[in-house]
Amino acid sequence: MAKSDLIVPDIGGFDNVEVIEVHVKKGDKLAKEDSIITLESDKATMDIPSPVAGAISELSIKVGDKISEGSKLGVIDASDAVSEPEEIVAPTESSTPDVASDADKHCEVLVLGAGPGGYTAAFRAADLGKKVILVERYDSLGGVCLNVGCIPSKALLHTAQVINEAEHMSKNGVSFGKPEIDLDGINGFKSRVVTKLTGGLKQLAKQRKVEVVYGLGEFVTDHQIKVSKEGVDTVISFDNCIIAAGSQATEIPVFPNDDDRLMDSTDALELKDVPKKLLII
Repeated sequence: MAKSDLIVPDIGGFDNVEVIEVHVKKGDKLAKEDSIITLESDKATMDIPSPVAGAISELSIKVGDKISEGSKLGVIDASDAVSEPEEIVAPTESSTPDVASDADKHCEVLVLGAGPGGYTAAFRAADLGKKVILVERYDSLGGVCLNVGCIPSKALLHTAQVINEAEHMSKNGVSFGKPEIDLDGINGFKSRVVTKLTGGLKQLAKQRKVEVVYGLGEFVTDHQIKVSKEGVDTVISFDNCIIAAGSQATEIPVFPNDDDRLMDSTDALELKDVPKKLLII
């Protein structure tokens, strides 16, 4: 039998990520890309899929465990493959209003906003068999947290922590030279971390057949939303909608917001130089 270890792939450079859900047990048969576990770190959740089809012969993890890239999840017997599940035929009758006739698209569940709350809700609805459309204003999934919030901030804090630890090692008899700060390189590292995670979300949406529509959403009726992007409008009808619009930086009216020295949290992640002094409000 062709048995192989189930190993955690690259998860964006994060260590000791908590397992919040285990989707399989010993003996379960999986198709390729079926979810094995769900992880949660820094307000982001991600599923780890099976790289091959087969049956779980050994499971090494449980809810609450902390894992990193390279951790072993278990063993799968790849010879004991399973066929793809049959397509579920939707019922012909519905108790919901007929709102799809004048729309470009229709779904059972529409999720407005693709941040940690939105994409998690969309993925869960898809797992429960619903036809889901996820609407996102910006060009990448993950919302503020993954793109311009928690994740890039943690990446930069990690770099600062390494510098700080290196300085303190002199007390232990180990000295390093003065660090040379390359902001382009640091920002590149931060962007790679973000890209890995947002790219992973796109793949998870594809695996679950969650359709992603990019653009600014505006409700036009109780069961329709208009999504606008670059002058093109798409009308989507839905049976149910989840609003997960998230947050954005707010300008203080009395401040000179057109002054280059004044920045919000998003601007602070793209510094062109290191300021000698900084006032945080």
